[in-house]
Amino acid sequence: SAAYYQQGARFAKWRTVVSIPNGPSALAVKEAAWGLARYAAISQDSGLVPIVEPEILLDGEHGIDRTFEVAQKVWAEVFFYLAENNVMFEGILLKPSMVTPGAECKDRATPQQVADYTLSLLKRRIPPPVPGIMFLSGGQSEVEATLNLNAMNQAPNPWHVSFSYARALQNTCLKTWGGQPENVKAAQDALLTRAKANSLAQLGKYTGEGES
Repeated sequence: SAAYYQQGARFAKWRTVVSIPNGPSALAVKEAAWGLARYAAISQDSGLVPIVEPEILLDGEHGIDRTFEVAQKVWAEVFFYLAENNVMFEGILLKPSMVTPGAECKDRATPQQVADYTLSLLKRRIPPPVPGIMFLSGGQSEVEATLNLNAMNQAPNPWHVSFSYARALQNTCLKTWGGQPENVKAAQDALLTRAKANSLAQLGKYTGEGES
């Protein structure tokens, strides 16, 4: 990480995943949290801002309450070990998953429910000095990810609640492009549409107007 700093890097990212259908065992949670904490400490020692990404996978038939229960354990361990490793909370960004039902769960959650569960968890587990919560989309549909983020920003939060999406920004763009030079402009427009939608959502101003 010191070498990357010399080359101009100022941020680092480490993603570790926890699977709900597989347990997760206490050992798996501890291992995930400890690895993230060591990485964050090493990054800060080298002058980098660590993006800490504990992803709780969407796979499974579990409901939103089970996701909440697991995320509560995972986030508690992550921040305990960050503190044990003297990580400065003001100098990290958190990239977590939202609290949603499992992908195969029959009971779907509304954006308001996702926002209520996720903000409740953030308030219980994330210290206010953490400057930013940059959510991953984790397999949500593009519009779902935007609506959920928008619902979380309807009132002020202690942290900046924003997005760091991959699929939920790129899916339509990549399908529109399809590797064809003649589709580049349409694909760029599709990417811009999603970027603008999420930009509005992190301000709580997304309306869904014009969305399919």
